[in-house]
Amino acid sequence: MNERSRRFDDLVAEGVAVPTEGWDFSWFEGRATEARPSWGYAASLAERLSGASAALDIQTGGGEVLDFALRRAEPKVPPLTVATEGRPPNVAKATALLRPRGVAVVASPEDAPLPFADGAFDLVGSRHPVSPHWSEIARVLRPGGVYFAQHVGPRSVFELVEYFLGPLPEEQSNARHPDRERAAAEAAGLDIVDLRAERLRIEFYDIAAVVHFLRKVVWMVPGFTAEAYRPQLRTLHEQIQSEGPFIAHSTRHLFEARKPGA
Repeated sequence: MNERSRRFDDLVAEGVAVPTEGWDFSWFEGRATEARPSWGYAASLAERLSGASAALDIQTGGGEVLDFALRRAEPKVPPLTVATEGRPPNVAKATALLRPRGVAVVASPEDAPLPFADGAFDLVGSRHPVSPHWSEIARVLRPGGVYFAQHVGPRSVFELVEYFLGPLPEEQSNARHPDRERAAAEAAGLDIVDLRAERLRIEFYDIAAVVHFLRKVVWMVPGFTAEAYRPQLRTLHEQIQSEGPFIAHSTRHLFEARKPGA
């Protein structure tokens, strides 16, 4: 085996070996970069937590964003804070991280109704929910309560997705368009307070970063494994080696909606 092949195999093996639980992306330091939205979601969430009496974080991942926001909000944290998560490894990680802060983590599938009473929360947050369940969000909010979240937008990282899957149908490309989500939120009875969108540059510096990203963000290339996509990975590895980082773009939108009432 020559040195170039060995280097490729070593990088792929490294990308496969890294644990994927939670939403800690610190492993990517030096291997990939992503520009951050100007609004600073976690810090903005902390401001809202400091004024809330009962808060819910939907699809919390490993709890990292909520943990940061609660630490930032101290000592004015909500008397009641709850988080939901659907992936069992993430539930365990979030529980270990958030329980010391008095946060209950509830195992709840992403597509299931929220297991809480009507009007239980005055703040509901989420960073990158797979698909917001607007009727459920509206149901668990108190009158006057706020949904504050950062969503993944349309065609996010599609340069990488379509590299592996080929061109995708227009309908799939625009499934997360903010205008559609605005209409769905309003149909559920919520008033839109703020909706902002940004397109942000991503750079992948080696194939290990690509492998780990696609293993971690599982909906990008459904069913991805390094073995199944080995020929494409090798070609992309050669491209990065000869031309420099693989460039893609994420799309994000900040969503703030209020339930009418007191």
